Amino acid sequence: MVAVVYSGSRTAFWKLTQNGKVVAHCNTTGINPCFVDPKTILQILNKKVALVNNAENIKKIYFFAAGASSADRKEVLAKTLSSFFRYSKIVVENDLFGAAKAACYDKPGIVAMLGSGSNCAYFDGKKPINNNFGLGYILGDEGSSNYFGKMLLKDFLSKTLPADLESKFIKNYNLDRPQILERIYNKPQANIFLTSFFDFFTQNIENEYIVELIDRGFEKHFETYIIPMVEKYGDKEIHFVGKVAAELEERLKHVAARYNLKVKSIIKEPILNLLKHYTN
Repeated sequence: MVAVVYSGSRTAFWKLTQNGKVVAHCNTTGINPCFVDPKTILQILNKKVALVNNAENIKKIYFFAAGASSADRKEVLAKTLSSFFRYSKIVVENDLFGAAKAACYDKPGIVAMLGSGSNCAYFDGKKPINNNFGLGYILGDEGSSNYFGKMLLKDFLSKTLPADLESKFIKNYNLDRPQILERIYNKPQANIFLTSFFDFFTQNIENEYIVELIDRGFEKHFETYIIPMVEKYGDKEIHFVGKVAAELEERLKHVAARYNLKVKSIIKEPILNLLKHYTN
């Protein structure tokens, strides 16, 4: 049995296969080694019947995780997983590697991630080329769901949201200023809290203020990530991976056109392409 896993900071998608066919699947809380310690990872795994029941049958795991950006973090994650999946050979790579494989397979291209976080890299057909883009939700992640959550909260707290959106926000979330600041500055996993507001954007996509906010976020993404890649590597195919790119596809392509760029593909769930690649 082979398991393929793609984990962002918020959600991890698991597919378990036998002889090329999916025999079990589940979602867990995101397993990001930057934010989740080994004890918590084991608690997450033990909550899923599909994983508990098949733990001893899985012989190989391909695990692509946000935050698995260094050899040390990969080693810690692999060691933690091996204590649960005792008979498995475990391969850990970061989520950007997984996104690139899902979008390009073995062909070169520019791959951008737009999900709970954001990143971008040139994929040479074998691996993403190292860059300085992965700055996380505090310093980076332009255009991601936690970035949009941050912008929405900032506008709400500074009283610059239009009245109709402010009313909807209060009705939907029932949060006040002290509660928001407490969650961001004094509670763990503030990045997950920020991503939880993404649905507000898709639910109000016809609102002009929301459209402008989305477009500004995507402009920052293109100027921070995509344009430098195009300037460095030339006119390569551009692929996007992640929920934000997929659910705001129209706005993303609209902003891309402003820079005379064309989006080759958008993949919402890279786990499906990874599954096809690694089980074949």
